[in-house]
Amino acid sequence: MSKAKLEYIWLDGYFPTQNMRSKTKVEDNFSGKLEDCPIWSFDGSSTKQALGGSSDCLLKPVAIYPDPARNNGYLVMAEVLNADGTPHQTNSRATIDNENDEDFWFGFEQEYFIMDSKTELPLGFPVGGYPGPQGLYYCSVGGKNTHGRAIVERHADLCIEAGINFEGINQEVACGQWEFQIFAKGGKKAGDEIWIARYLLDRLCEEYNYYIEYHPKPIKGDWNGSGMHANFSNTLLRTCGSKEVYDKVCEAFRPVTKEHIDVYGEFNDERLTGKHETASINDFSYGVSDRGASIRIPIITVEKGYKGWLEDRRPASNADPYKVAARIIKTVNTVNVAVEA
Repeated sequence: MSKAKLEYIWLDGYFPTQNMRSKTKVEDNFSGKLEDCPIWSFDGSSTKQALGGSSDCLLKPVAIYPDPARNNGYLVMAEVLNADGTPHQTNSRATIDNENDEDFWFGFEQEYFIMDSKTELPLGFPVGGYPGPQGLYYCSVGGKNTHGRAIVERHADLCIEAGINFEGINQEVACGQWEFQIFAKGGKKAGDEIWIARYLLDRLCEEYNYYIEYHPKPIKGDWNGSGMHANFSNTLLRTCGSKEVYDKVCEAFRPVTKEHIDVYGEFNDERLTGKHETASINDFSYGVSDRGASIRIPIITVEKGYKGWLEDRRPASNADPYKVAARIIKTVNTVNVAVEA
């Protein structure tokens, strides 16, 4: 009889920034298939998702990946349900519209800082001081300016072994800051894979006595903050071939700027200042190849005759990808344009 370790991962009830929680269920002769993952439960009173007198919340498996760090292990992403089987109010995945979710493709660029648990500073920052100014860290090579490559490389390997559609890594503009990229067809799937990739990164850091800082502006002053840029497209954007359509889609975001910012991450006002490759949180703008705009129209999209995607640069590094995807889908779906075959 073989035994499998299923790590159930879910989001807790802290607001506005939820945390990942996980626990292990050991199953006999497990098939490795999602449909054979049982619904489980947990104590919601310990995660701000229930009261002590009625504390049981349910975990509904929604995605499964092999766990590359465990023998016969699996990573199970789960939605939180109420005891009656309805989505819990903290279940942001359930807010994504099912009707045309898979028509939307998302590429998330997850930035983050690697922090030393002893100093509580980013890697490369000396105690009581600062490293050299920004300029030489971005995509750098060599021990003087590159900090944390070993853990980043291991994380990439773990994600690829888990079957995540992991598309790349690079050191970012600030010292000790990195980024990974994930692409998926469907907002739900993209969100699942970002959360699993975050889980693998956080768990890996336990071995190094490091932790990952997802705060969008952990180092004040003349240092870049961290975002989770959302590249997105649907059939309209991929096939329209029209600058006018692209302008119409971008303009659809303008009247709902606040609604987007509300779900784009806590402390994002500290990052979206109009400096350090950001637009001001108080403005809305878009432009071709403009990293200082709210939404960037990639130059490749233009060169292909306006057949491609858009990049919303406003989501913070601590944003919930489910909420970001749900809001983008809702806004783009307000644009009613017929595309000729």
